[in-house]
Amino acid sequence: MKSYLLETAAGRTQIRVQEAGSGTPLLYLHSAGGLAESDPFVAALGQHFHVYAPSLPGYLDSEGADNLRTMLDFTLWGFDVMDALGIEQPVVVGHSMGGMIAAEMAALNPRAFKGLGLISAAGLWLDDYPMPDIFAKLPFELPELLFSDPVLGTQIISEGYDFGSNQDELVSFMTRFQDESFLQDFLIKNARRLGTAGKILFPIPERGLSERLYRATLPTVIVWGDADKLMPMPYAAAFQRLLPHAALVTIPGAAHMAPYEQTGAVLDALQRFH
Repeated sequence: MKSYLLETAAGRTQIRVQEAGSGTPLLYLHSAGGLAESDPFVAALGQHFHVYAPSLPGYLDSEGADNLRTMLDFTLWGFDVMDALGIEQPVVVGHSMGGMIAAEMAALNPRAFKGLGLISAAGLWLDDYPMPDIFAKLPFELPELLFSDPVLGTQIISEGYDFGSNQDELVSFMTRFQDESFLQDFLIKNARRLGTAGKILFPIPERGLSERLYRATLPTVIVWGDADKLMPMPYAAAFQRLLPHAALVTIPGAAHMAPYEQTGAVLDALQRFH
């Protein structure tokens, strides 16, 4: 996997890009949690696609968040990234917040892409199924909300995918949130990330996408875990109803972070884009 800084649109943003694999180009847009350095899901995608995974400004060492203010800014940023990378007609895949951006890009210019993949995508709001406010959650509350395995979730959130090899290490990971220095560092990084994400997700992740999805007339795969507590299955059904050519793949037992807990099942769902 390669990792490098990329300047977009005459210096409006300078972003970290992770690139892996070969074959069909795929632009991957991350969730509000961001990507890890040498992200394992990006590496897994690289076994099947030539994947490009940019980190939004505010994530890792990407800069230029002041130039992203509205949903349109985020959408055009995605096209700026494609231009800077020199890729044409990729598959565009987004997870959660990244799915919201990917769907907006596909609605704006469906002919720019070979296909659209939405993994537990944000962007819609259902009054009967209000989403929990991630901006109000404390760090120790996130693993239970986002993962089917909270122990694994705590490892991922607190250790950057550095998995322990024995029970003592797992206990150590679970106590990291009680460490004052770790908690301070986590909160600073999280504030930077959510400062970017909040522009399109706060107070609710709804910017009129439902009114534009009719334009996304490209092959689409919606991938959803049936145990997603953040965005339950009715959101998947709503996306399928609003998108003209969408197939829904449900992953039994998977939660919101399915790309990291059930990587193989998510990759299987995306294979139709080869």
